[in-house]
Amino acid sequence: MKIKTDSRKIQKGDIFVAIRGFTYDGHDFIKEAIERGASKIVASKGMYSIPFEIVSDTRKYLKEYLENNYYSDIKNMKFIGVTGTNGKTTTAFLLYEALRLLDKKVAYIGTIGFYIDDKIEELSNTTPDLLDLYALLLHCKDKKCEYVIMEVSSHALSFGRVDGLLFDYAIYTNLTQDHLDYHKTMENYAGAKEKLFYKLKENGKAIINNDDFYKDKFLKKQNQNITYGFQNGSDYQIELIKSDALESIFSLSHFHGKNVYKTQLLGEYNIYNLVSVLSVLIEEKLYFTAEIVENLSPPVGRMEKIRYNNNAILIDYAHTPDAVEKVLKCSSSLTDGNIYTIIGCGGDRDRTKRPIMASIATTYSDFVIFTSDNPRSEDPESIFQDMKEGLCATNYEWIVDREKAICKGVKMLTQNDILLVLGKGHEHYQLIHGKKKHFDDKEIVMKYL
Repeated sequence: MKIKTDSRKIQKGDIFVAIRGFTYDGHDFIKEAIERGASKIVASKGMYSIPFEIVSDTRKYLKEYLENNYYSDIKNMKFIGVTGTNGKTTTAFLLYEALRLLDKKVAYIGTIGFYIDDKIEELSNTTPDLLDLYALLLHCKDKKCEYVIMEVSSHALSFGRVDGLLFDYAIYTNLTQDHLDYHKTMENYAGAKEKLFYKLKENGKAIINNDDFYKDKFLKKQNQNITYGFQNGSDYQIELIKSDALESIFSLSHFHGKNVYKTQLLGEYNIYNLVSVLSVLIEEKLYFTAEIVENLSPPVGRMEKIRYNNNAILIDYAHTPDAVEKVLKCSSSLTDGNIYTIIGCGGDRDRTKRPIMASIATTYSDFVIFTSDNPRSEDPESIFQDMKEGLCATNYEWIVDREKAICKGVKMLTQNDILLVLGKGHEHYQLIHGKKKHFDDKEIVMKYL
């Protein structure tokens, strides 16, 4: 594409559109774009030495440019958007894997990268900026994808990263505390995610978690709403039959009957994720076997299990109070041994959740090692002080170095214990003092085994 919003990517003859973002303002980089050979500048202010156009809203200009020039190329693919605080990645990736097992050409765009058949590239955001997203979607079209599954974050919806796109399905997983550093209130947070449910195609379907407190925000009269959950009256009603350290067995009742499924996914919260996936397959009238369901496995860094003698080490991305509580409660039901937890909180993010997460960790664990997550520009010690504020428990210690914390956690395991390494999951880096260094929880665990 000959239009760019990143001055570093400008090639001779490109149009540069100056976009104001959360952190940067594209107007500050117009000079660089010109030096790199831009043929035209689109901005909301200023006078420039090359042809330029001043518009009131550069985001709107970009959206309309992309729609007019490229939307016709991509609109016939089936877009499935997944939003919610927790479960987006697991739900989206399970659906991607299920469609692959059903021999469908499918792409996944989300937290763990861009996939068609196999991983193609890392992504800097869960949902890329609109221009980058169009480039990925055009690649999907070139690869003859029938389906594209996207994680759609609240930031993406707030900043218009999916503006102009219409979805065949919108899946709502849940809403719990996160990102209040940006959204300020849960009402604002819900309102951002709600925007996805105004972006359905004429015959599009909204798949809604019927058990979630905020569900009514997402049940829009103009949509074809389909609910799932344990609650009576759900269109896809779940009954948990068995859940242990090896498997979960559940029944699913829906319009077309009742089926019993076995899955290697652990925990009630993962059954929610899986059922939202099965509901899409059934609504799409795609036949699938119980064996396909049984073969679905979580994405990397989502309850990723490593056996160590008679113990289990679970690596999970849980980084919100709700996610941490669900992972810990699930783990407690899987063993009669001890639960050890390694956890931290990210820097430059919602500070209000820090003491909540610390309290949950010490409540549901036999022992907790607080450590660094991604401190970013913050001092790890100040993050720890926030975490332990008001904490009455004594079953914890603070080890600032995450590798040393993991090493200590592994050494604590004896018989039928579980070690939870939470917060980073699939990530293979740490952000410390604004610098990115390689760090992978799984690699460190394996090093000390």
